[in-house]
Amino acid sequence: MLPLDDLLVLDFSTLLPGPLASLFLSEAGARVVKLERPGGEDMRGFPPRFGETAAPFAVLNRGKQSVEIDLKARDALERLKPLIVEADILIEQFRPGVMERLGFGYETLKALNPRLIYCSISGYGQDGPRAQEAGHDINYQAIGGLLGQSLQRGAPPPLPPPLVADIAGGTMPAVLNILLALLQRGRSGQGCHLDIAMADAMPTFAWYGLAQGQATGSFPEGGEGLLTGASPRYGLYATADGWFLAVGALEPKFWQGFCDGISLDEALRDDRRNPQATRAAIAAIIAGESAAHWRGRLEPLDCCCTVVRTLEEAISDPHVAARGLLEAQAEEPGGRRLVSTPLPLAPAFRTQTAGVRRVAGSGADTEAVLEKR
Repeated sequence: MLPLDDLLVLDFSTLLPGPLASLFLSEAGARVVKLERPGGEDMRGFPPRFGETAAPFAVLNRGKQSVEIDLKARDALERLKPLIVEADILIEQFRPGVMERLGFGYETLKALNPRLIYCSISGYGQDGPRAQEAGHDINYQAIGGLLGQSLQRGAPPPLPPPLVADIAGGTMPAVLNILLALLQRGRSGQGCHLDIAMADAMPTFAWYGLAQGQATGSFPEGGEGLLTGASPRYGLYATADGWFLAVGALEPKFWQGFCDGISLDEALRDDRRNPQATRAAIAAIIAGESAAHWRGRLEPLDCCCTVVRTLEEAISDPHVAARGLLEAQAEEPGGRRLVSTPLPLAPAFRTQTAGVRRVAGSGADTEAVLEKR
């Protein structure tokens, strides 16, 4: 048995945060029914194509059923009522107030199913002065002070590749709170409404800067934090062939190993004296050799120094195979398969259906699911 066997999830969400959350629940045994607008949700149209579907959609939606329905139709609630009454969890990702206007608000559905755990994911939450503002991951990072920690005034701005707000601010808190709500429901017998705001999690990732600012009375500017550029022990250094070495040698033993590995002058190893001079010297040394040289020289020293991998290199690492991160596969309607989004679920808590699960075609399950009683 899996932890969420026999639970039904209705997923009204689109794109990334909600669908990734319901993928977690699906992999842990829940039956997930995606409610999509006629023609399918937007992610089905995202490039690149993969057979009869879109690759980004396929990697997020394996193992789910798909129902196409116009939520604005008069009979939409009546058609979905059998599913709503049966459901354990509902995930929606509209702007605040939209589900109410469509007739699917929490209070309405609570009257039909008091045990329903109703999870709303939005940018800024269901209330507050920003509740109706539009945004994407980069906006939530920007307004939450997280992005500002790595930007220096006047310097070329890096674009952060991780979708921190979408996944760590939307998906992960949604899954965590849904599981907590299931535990609470087991004791009280009642469901609840979860208000997940992606922007709310951004100060969580600025924890060190918040502590520093309160303790010293001076909040760090961009590039002034221990982990955002102030220390030569933690950062990126360009190699001779235009690539990068990631250095995280914070602790004394790692710092000493790194300094020995690059033969840093003894006078510069106490980086408290003049961190800028130490950083400049390190940059010059690293720039004198190729990435391959530093990989062979520093990585065996176990001093928290790693040559940056491309994504293609990363997924070819033997450690990835040993951990089974790429075993789950999504099969599109035409039969082609691709590796699904890796999920950090313990093997005992996830489906082991030969590693392959089907991705529903747009509206493929509509009649079968809606006619089922």
